[in-house]
Amino acid sequence: MIQGGHKRFFLTGLLMLCLLAPLHLLTGQKVIQLEILNSDVTSYDDLQLGKEATKLLGNVRLKHEDVIMTCDSAYYYRSTASVDAFSNVKVKQGDTLTLTGDLAHYNGSSKLARVRNNVVLVNKDITLLTDSLNYNREAGIAYYMGGGILTQADSRLTSGRGRYILDTENFYFMDSVVIVNPEYTIHTDSMRYNTAKEISYFSGPTEILSDDRYIYCENGWYDMQQDISYVTDHAFMKEAGRILKGDSLYYEAEQGFGRAVSNVELIDSAQNMTLKGNYGLYYSEQETAMVTDSALMIQVDGADTMYVHADTLHSMQNPDLLEQSRILKAYYKVKIFRSDLQVMCDSLVYVEADSAFDFFGEPVIWSAENQLTASHIRIFMVDQKLERMELKGVAFVASQKDSSSFDQMRGKEMTGFFVENKLDRILVNGNGQTIYYATDQDVVVGANKTVCSDLTIYLKENRISRVVYTSKPDGTYYPLSMFPAEEALLSDFKWLEEWRPLKWQDIFIWK
Repeated sequence: MIQGGHKRFFLTGLLMLCLLAPLHLLTGQKVIQLEILNSDVTSYDDLQLGKEATKLLGNVRLKHEDVIMTCDSAYYYRSTASVDAFSNVKVKQGDTLTLTGDLAHYNGSSKLARVRNNVVLVNKDITLLTDSLNYNREAGIAYYMGGGILTQADSRLTSGRGRYILDTENFYFMDSVVIVNPEYTIHTDSMRYNTAKEISYFSGPTEILSDDRYIYCENGWYDMQQDISYVTDHAFMKEAGRILKGDSLYYEAEQGFGRAVSNVELIDSAQNMTLKGNYGLYYSEQETAMVTDSALMIQVDGADTMYVHADTLHSMQNPDLLEQSRILKAYYKVKIFRSDLQVMCDSLVYVEADSAFDFFGEPVIWSAENQLTASHIRIFMVDQKLERMELKGVAFVASQKDSSSFDQMRGKEMTGFFVENKLDRILVNGNGQTIYYATDQDVVVGANKTVCSDLTIYLKENRISRVVYTSKPDGTYYPLSMFPAEEALLSDFKWLEEWRPLKWQDIFIWK
């Protein structure tokens, strides 16, 4: 038993011993000393370095666990299992990692190597050049703060700071990151780069440039081996005069395939055309694009602009022609707005080579005061101006005379002709029927109801001015007060003015 002052002395001494003891002794960890494998000259410098310092000169070779260090000279400190190495320093770990520099300090306890001046790290097929590198063997992390250059195959990367995690083969780069490759160049603020898969992940403003393509984003990744990119946050791509935008963009360069999601825009400057939607596909080789989910096409035609809305819009090159010529298809719930023409139908096809629009599925066309319907309507354009239209299958033209009276022309087929984008005349071919109201000082006074196989309708200031019957007509004139109400409308008459888009925003409203 320890008594009195002896007990106090013992406890105090024990406390001092604990405070002074090396951490590895308290934790039970055993520090593995460095093994001196070779040194041409070995000496001790007690005055400058202490009794536990060993000076090594010439062909110095040291070993610590699986690490071999070589240099021209070194100081070895046994108490801390550390070494200061000078000139031609080389650290080799296993079969893959080599680290060289002019100066190095290695601590065997912490397994931290600090290498300075002309530092080169080589691991498998990657090489890192910097002037100052710290390598933590315990954590398997190397990092630099004063600028570095990474090379892999044909790629060269520079950055202000970097960190390399060996187990995952991931590099983290910060500050003015640039990758240069014969096929592309990348500029970004921050990047994670996987050296095994050659995939870069970036955040912050980023540019990917090649000879024929430019990509911008603020988040995303790029697969350098497969030339595949996925970018988000203000993402857009420019290629061959076209710009593709979206909240997210996916692009396979080899296949020429792109996919965009949310707030999609495809801008074709050559066609003065923009496609919008919330989901889009793009094929660069075929020059084909498709957008859906609130799809919208905007095309500037001279002084006018045409807006087309549908569930799906599909723009492509005409496969039947060698020269450049586009085909536009719109599917389901199609509406069109131009200042001089509005359309509603189920689907349409536009063939650039013919400058022709084909409208299907109960199409309705409004031109000034006139409503035109048929089973199928085709419109031809010349130099961005309306030239003529063809109506087939229960063709119908109607215009409102007053609140209760409608001029009506019905026939098997019709052909309408435009002058300066205004309907000038309409030819009715087969099964012609008309109801035409007479006016006196703009007041309706009577009605002509006529049946005639073929006839011509002439318009003035977008309103029906007269009707010329080609063959012998069978008609009756009624004073307005004597016109039977049941005779006032031709069969198949529908007045659809409530569905007419009066401004381009109305094309998103469907019956």
